[in-house]
Formats: sequence, structure tokens, C-alpha cells
Amino acid sequence: MKIIIPIDFSDNSLNALDFAITLAGKKDGEIILIHVIEAVFDFASQASVAIESMHRDAHSLMQKTLEDYTDSSLKFTTVIREGTASIAVARLAQEVDATLVVMGTQGASGIKAALIGSTTINTIKESTTPVLVIPANSNALDIRKIALALEFATHEEKFIDWVINMSLRWELGMEFVHVQTEAAFEEEPGIKKLEKLVTSQFPGLPIKIHTFYGRTPVEGLDQFLEENENVILVMCHHHKNLWDQILNRSQTIEMVFHSKVPLLVIP
Repeated sequence: MKIIIPIDFSDNSLNALDFAITLAGKKDGEIILIHVIEAVFDFASQASVAIESMHRDAHSLMQKTLEDYTDSSLKFTTVIREGTASIAVARLAQEVDATLVVMGTQGASGIKAALIGSTTINTIKESTTPVLVIPANSNALDIRKIALALEFATHEEKFIDWVINMSLRWELGMEFVHVQTEAAFEEEPGIKKLEKLVTSQFPGLPIKIHTFYGRTPVEGLDQFLEENENVILVMCHHHKNLWDQILNRSQTIEMVFHSKVPLLVIP
């Protein structure tokens, strides 16, 4: 398992690193740290001197970070690149065929929230690799289960297998969450199909499906998260209705940046 960690050496990104090490440490794995230098200068000479200094600082901080994890049995690789963070991370993940990108974020407001949100959301949009967003102070040792949010669409079947295998690898429980937004909606066929799919591919795996009712999918997910804080919530980026509502509503900041629950987005 190759896990990429975008790191700016803040407490928040180091917390994401600790989270990733805990997950990867349950099986053999490799951690790839990437620091992206984003700088804009008016003059070429000014840019050359400044960027050279940034590279020296980044290299020094990378070495210091590695020294803090010398006791880990995992393989560590470091990468320093220039450019836009979201694009650089997505490209690296594709180049090395990474299993997962794990990145930290934190609560913020105003301009700071817009900047943090831009990097996180743009990484999710750019990446063809699943992205796990870790809230500040989130601890992998507190996580007990993975919950996959479903709309019972046909394209979800290939993601179910991937998520269940991750839950088994990480030794976490596996649950499913379905939000019903219309009282007249007939959900039983979808649930039965899911049960049949899981039991055929993973015999003996306990199946727990939560159904929540809300005016919107996000409202139902909020209800689930109020009752479940020891979970990694998994969502498929192809859920246009579900994902668009999360990206386009004010609760985006609450769900992604203020929530105690890590969010794993599958492209």
C-alpha cells in the first residue's frame, strides 16, 4: 500500500501523517511525503533566490520529520516539487500508482477557509486516487468502522469491493449508509441487491445498513454523523446529486473542515 501525504510541516499535516502511519502500519506499506513549493514573484532573479531557499528549508524539515519516525517499520520516501499543490499531489499519486492520498485540514473562517478549502477540494477534484481528509485532532486509534454512503447506483458496485477490502486491511468494521429523500421511494430492491452482492463476495461478513430520512442527502448524512463519531465516512465522487450538494452548501465547511469524522472520497 502506497500512501501519499501532502505535508507543509504544520501540526495539522503531521497529524494526517500519524493517522496514515497507523493505517499503513497494520499491513506492509510505504509512506510518500510530498511538499509543494507554491511561490509567485515579480522578478526572475527574486524568484530564483527565494525558491532555492525554500528548497533548502523544505529538505531540512523533511529530514527532521523523518528522524521523528525512525522507529517505524514503514518505508518512507520524500518528494519536493514546485507548482500548484493539488495538481502536484494528484500527478504524483498517478505516477507512483498510489493507493491513497491522506491530507490534513482544519477549521477556519473567511479568507483562510477559502484557501484551505481550495487546496483540499481541488485535490479531490484533480485526483484519480482516493483522498482521505483528516480533521484536526482526529486520531486513527479512535476509528472503529468505515461507513460507505450509497445511492444504490449501478456504478457503485466496483467501489464496494475496494472499500470492504480497505476495512479488512485496516481491521475496521464495515457499514453502509443510505439516505432516503422521498417518502415514496422504494429502497428495498437496492438494499436486497447490496446484501446479495456483499454476501456473495465476502461470505460471513456482517452487513449493517443504516437508512436515514432527510430533505436532502446531506441532511441524512448529518444525522448519521451525529450518532457516529468513530467512523471514516466514504463517498463516491461520481454521486453528482450527493456530492454537488455537499460542495455547494454552507455545511461544506462543517462537514469537511470542522467535523471530527475523516472523509474518504473515491473518484
